[in-house]
Formats: sequence, structure tokens, C-alpha cells
Amino acid sequence: MSYTLGIDIGTFETKGVLVDAAGVVIATARHRHEMIVPQPGWAEHRPLEDWWGDFVKVTKELIANAGCASEQIKAIACSAIGPCMLPVDANDAPLMNGVLYGVDTRAIAQVEALTARIGEDLILERCGNALTSQSVGPKILWLKEKRPDLYAKTAKILTSTSFLVQRLTGEYVIDHYTAANFSPIYDVGTQDWCFDLGPEIATPEMLPRLLWSSEIAGYVTKEAAEATGLAIGTPVTAGTIDAAAEALSVGVESPGDMMMMYGSTIFIITLTQDRVRDGRLWYAPWLFPGQHASMAGSATSGTLTHWFRDQFARDLPLDTAFTTLASEADKVPQGSEGLLFLPYFSGERTPIHDPQAKGAFFGLNLTHTRGTMYRALIEGIAFGTAHVVETYREAGVGLDRILAVGGGTKNLLWMQAISDTSQVDQFVCEKTVGASYGDAFLARVALGEAELADIGHWNPIATQITAAEDPAYEKNYALFRRLYEQTKDIAKELSS
Repeated sequence: MSYTLGIDIGTFETKGVLVDAAGVVIATARHRHEMIVPQPGWAEHRPLEDWWGDFVKVTKELIANAGCASEQIKAIACSAIGPCMLPVDANDAPLMNGVLYGVDTRAIAQVEALTARIGEDLILERCGNALTSQSVGPKILWLKEKRPDLYAKTAKILTSTSFLVQRLTGEYVIDHYTAANFSPIYDVGTQDWCFDLGPEIATPEMLPRLLWSSEIAGYVTKEAAEATGLAIGTPVTAGTIDAAAEALSVGVESPGDMMMMYGSTIFIITLTQDRVRDGRLWYAPWLFPGQHASMAGSATSGTLTHWFRDQFARDLPLDTAFTTLASEADKVPQGSEGLLFLPYFSGERTPIHDPQAKGAFFGLNLTHTRGTMYRALIEGIAFGTAHVVETYREAGVGLDRILAVGGGTKNLLWMQAISDTSQVDQFVCEKTVGASYGDAFLARVALGEAELADIGHWNPIATQITAAEDPAYEKNYALFRRLYEQTKDIAKELSS
């Protein structure tokens, strides 16, 4: 038997799988870690403990659980949260915690300064994306301006995935899909690094080598083999961001396919025939040459359900808390008895790109219960998602097939609310392992032993969530949109 290994580093958990040549999962493993929030607007991971440490633990557990020889693992692919920003020195040692994706809003001033100097239109045309809290370029500039001592020691700027690949192979690489988030120093037209828009941000020597996700980046070194239990010389792909691997895991392969990932955030990837030019959405070359992807993502979604449980359901056992909350919310009619919820607890990413947006319950009265509030929270997340889907439609993007994935697909209340508010049917595949499964498939593709179309056999569709119309949702969605517009100035003042 031969296997491929897929490892994914998520916001709160690392997951891994060993998969055989037919797509059968042989072993799984996981390890939890925390997102560090040193101050409001910041979000970090510890690279040695949360990224590499988790990789080592999960890999060893997988090999032990499968009872296989390390030589039977023919290729490895990694994915991780992204885009992240991690400076390392000349000895490959991290100089600080990894700065996370758009949920980290520390570089607002740099976003505004770069946008004002370069111009929104030129940034969008050259880089494919407006500068937002999701962009890595402004975070590198933040490092230079706010931590000049660390910037002076920086030999390379890595992301979470490229850090793992470097630890495994000694190679500094990054896939094009991830690199497109480095605006304004990646040109989507030439699909290469560029330095004329942001010459003050970084030098060419500081950036990893560009590859496509299915290309082999290097091979497991002796040091990495000793740490992980893997065989020396095992091929390692360039990897990608977790959401892209997750999309691959459920069969997103053709224009019109959309992945809706239910995790700590809602993240959406839609494959398109051509490049989508819309500053409200993100753009990147897809994992393979000649393909295009349009992305969107909330700043918080599943994170909010955990927050609510931890703050308002401390009386409930952890293992049954969400089931109980869903039962309480099911007793509340759609529309949450006039209670609205803004889910902007860490600002918001697409489509409003407002790092200073705030969360709120609006319309509380003395008849409302915990179940009312939980239902309003779910509906608020759904309304935020509906706003994204509406933006795709306005941008002329065809949505032929919505493939749902992630831990949140177990929350039927959440899934149905999104289908109803966005008026889209959703399909859930047989395997909901997620990004690590997509990684294992990507590793098999890199070996030349699988083609993209094979994922439909590896992971067929199992269930469908059908949209239903409800006047309460139509009314409350319009009020949700107005509530943000009418309170955003207050939210900005609260941030000052």
C-alpha cells in the first residue's frame, strides 16, 4: 500500500490524514491550539509550537495509528491558515509570532497610507485586490515601521504553509494562490513578485520562490525526518492556504463551482472563467496554471458561536452545549422576534472591508431568551454571508454549484439559515474531513497518480440543503444592511 499525507493548520486546530490511492482515509489525527490575541485587533500563532509543533505531533500520531512504515508515505502536502506574515532570521528562526490573516487588523494605518500613495484603481488592476486587513504587504510595512529592530534581522518573510515546507525541506517557497495576498508586491498579470508599487516594503531576497500548489517544492531532510518520523527524501508539495485545500477536497474544479467553508470564519472560493475585477472581493490565480479564483470571507462566524457558548452557556456541558443551544433556537421563529445581530466582532472583511466595524445585538427586549439571542447570532452570520453572495451576483459571477464543507456543516440551523437568506441550495460531500483531505489529494496529483476530475470519485456528494423563502428573512436582511450603515460612524469613533 502507498499513502499520501495531508496536514492542515487551522485557526484553532491542526488536522491530519493518511489516504490511500483510492481516496480511502486510513488514519486521522488532530491537535488543538489557541489563537493569541495580545490586544484588540491583533491575532497571532506561535510558529514553532502551533505550526511546526502540531505538524510533528499529528504526523507521528498518524504513522502510529496507521501502523505503516514511513516509506509507504509517498508524498506530503501541507496547508495552513493564510495569508500570514512571519519574519525569520538568517538561521530560519522566527523573529516573532506569526501575524494571522484578515482577522488581524494591526496594519490599518499602513493600508490607508499605501492606498493613498499608490491609488485604489492601480492597486486593483495590478494586484487584483484592494488593500485590506487581509493583505500581507501592509503587515510587512507595519513590521518595518513599528518593529525596525526585527525587520533589520529579517532574512525571509514566510507564511504558515511556507514555514512548514521550509522546516521539512529547507526550501523557501510559496504558491501563487497565497502570494496573490501579498498586495501590493505581487502582480496578478505577470504572476510574479513586483516592487515598483511598494519598493519600501521588501526586497526580492526576502520573498520565497513562487510555485504552483501541485509542484514539488523539495524533499524531507534528515533533520525533519528525525523530528517527524517521516522518511528522508519524501517529496513535499508547495502547498497552499487551508481554504483552497478545503475547496479541492469537495470537488471545486470548474468555473461556477463555489466552496462555502463553515469554520471559525466563513470563507468562500468561487472558480471563474476569467479574472473578476471587483474591489469588494479578492482575486488570485487558482492552484493550477490558467485557472482563476474569486474569494470572500467574514472575519468571524464559527468563532462567534464559541464566544456565545463560553459567555452565555457556561451551565451546559461542553460536549452537548451546541446541541442544546440549537434546540433552544429552534423554538424561536425565523426573524428572531425582531432581534438583529451584527457579527463584526473583529471588524469585517468582504464585502465591506471595514476593520473598525463592531458587533452588536440590536432590538433586545425583556421577552428575549438565550435561544432568541443564539438564533439572532446565527441569522446575523447568515445575513453577512448573504451580503457576500449578493456581491458575487452583482459582479456577474455565475454560481452553479455550492459545495459546503467544514465543522459548521454539522450545525443544520446555520446551514439552513444561509441557504434561506442567500437563496442557494448547498451540497455536502460524503467526506467532511476538510483541508487535510484536499492536501492528501493534492499530493497524489503532484505524484502524477491522480487528475483533478478524480476528486468526484474520492468524495462524492451525499446530501443537499434546499433553500426556502421566508418574508421575515427578507425584511430582516434589509434592516441588517441598514443597521450597519447607520452605526458605522459610531463604531469608528469607538475605535479611536
